[in-house]
Amino acid sequence: MPETIGTAWMWAAFAIFVVAALVADIVLLERGGARRITLREAAWWSALWVVLSFAFAGLLWWYLDIEHGRSLANLKVTEFLTGYLVEKSLAVDNIFVFLMLFSYFAVPLKYQRRVLIYGIVGAIVLRAAMILGGAWLIARFHWVLYLFGAFLLATGIKMWVFADAKPDLERNPVLRWLRGHLRITPEFHQERFFIIRDGKWWATPLFVVMVMVGVTDVVFAVDSIPAIFAITLDPFIVLTSNVFAILGLRAMYFLLAGFAGRFHLLSYGLALILMFIGVKMLIADFYKIPVFVSLAVVVAILAASVALSMVLRPGLQGRGQSADAES
Repeated sequence: MPETIGTAWMWAAFAIFVVAALVADIVLLERGGARRITLREAAWWSALWVVLSFAFAGLLWWYLDIEHGRSLANLKVTEFLTGYLVEKSLAVDNIFVFLMLFSYFAVPLKYQRRVLIYGIVGAIVLRAAMILGGAWLIARFHWVLYLFGAFLLATGIKMWVFADAKPDLERNPVLRWLRGHLRITPEFHQERFFIIRDGKWWATPLFVVMVMVGVTDVVFAVDSIPAIFAITLDPFIVLTSNVFAILGLRAMYFLLAGFAGRFHLLSYGLALILMFIGVKMLIADFYKIPVFVSLAVVVAILAASVALSMVLRPGLQGRGQSADAES
């Protein structure tokens, strides 16, 4: 595997932290049973996850500065922050898709939390497996980086071209397969995924939504994992930046659900970021773009796309707009 700053105790400590964070998120946000998460709660939790991410970056810098010197500390923390911002921005796009799914199936807000927590746990497990597999592949076959770069460039171009296209869920093959092979109740049964009716098992619409969220996790993982490997090949930095970006996903969903339509240009910004990272990966053997330059480019694109979304405010269009309009 590629060289990593992660020692055995660092991997173990991070694993313990992730488990504790997930338990805290589930227990504290689940107080009171199925209910609507308030905007204030979502804002506080979202801010907390961001603060914890930057606190981790600070502790990592402090440790590396003592053990390995200032130069390596600066490099690795810059890699972490760049990866975190890229993954966080892709997570926002993921949220818009979740919003579209919940709107399409008319899932009450108070029942959305359980689906989201399963989605977050699944995303963490999936990314951990893909990161370890990707690190092994890159260590054995360096040319895989070119495939990743070409894939990201093509994905960015496709995202730009179809940024305003509304996905047609009725023609989604996974949804069509589920409807063709499962008995699905027309109504929700609180937060249950299955019920027994007339002696037979029936799936509820909430189970269908959970499967679709899982499929969405897979699709976004395929985009995000190559993107982070373009920034760093250190598995510890890759995993930690990914996980910190995902941990606050549930709170961020409830925070952004009412404002999704206001970020109508974010998809264009994400497309530019993916294209930039793809090019960066393709030319890596000829010219290495410094990590701090990559960080500056990502921040500039994200800031510009958000600012322009607020200023231009066109009519309802795009994925976020469509989902918001449906809800």
